[in-house]
Amino acid sequence: MKLQVKYAYIFLDESGDLVFGPKGTRYFVLTSVSMYRPFPVCEALDSYKHYSLERDVDIEYFHCSNDSKNIRKGVFEKIIRNLEGMHIDCLVIDKSKITDPALREEKRFYRETLICLLKDVLPRERSAGAEKIIVITDTVPVKRQKKTVERGIKNSLAKELPPVTECQILHHSSRSHYGLQVADYCCWALFRKWENEDSTYYDRISGAVRGELGAEKRKGKE
Repeated sequence: MKLQVKYAYIFLDESGDLVFGPKGTRYFVLTSVSMYRPFPVCEALDSYKHYSLERDVDIEYFHCSNDSKNIRKGVFEKIIRNLEGMHIDCLVIDKSKITDPALREEKRFYRETLICLLKDVLPRERSAGAEKIIVITDTVPVKRQKKTVERGIKNSLAKELPPVTECQILHHSSRSHYGLQVADYCCWALFRKWENEDSTYYDRISGAVRGELGAEKRKGKE
């Protein structure tokens, strides 16, 4: 009897913008949340969504920056209660440190940051026993030529990863999966820590934070 393949799911989202200069955010934070099926947090969020609908709260999906304070509190409670087995990693970019104009080009910047984070996270999941890795990102935050960016990401990762690694890269709307909505919430908490020096929600999920690449560039520690 063939043993079932062990699949790792990695959900990614970003906070901050791709604008360089005083009108943009100082930090760009890319966050991944790694999980294995079944997904208890997704079941909890599905239950919470229907609970909200039954109380006349019109909500299609969870999006941290747009959700009301009460909804945000409820979603974080579900995430916090289901942190076991969940790993959160992030890449923190202080955009003022990126001085090369070529690296500031939005297609390259997003592709390079995503590859940098995945090159750190994917080996961790392989070491944990994952036989196949499914990476699902929110819709690429690039204004033009998104398909070109997506192909570039896949081609670059194919060159970086060992041939034995099975890795599928998908770009889906955050509406499509609660895992992406969890990544959105976790990324919001990490971004608030860096951009606003507000660690209120970060402190509550920090037990699942496995790594923060670029952490040495935090304000006051440069």
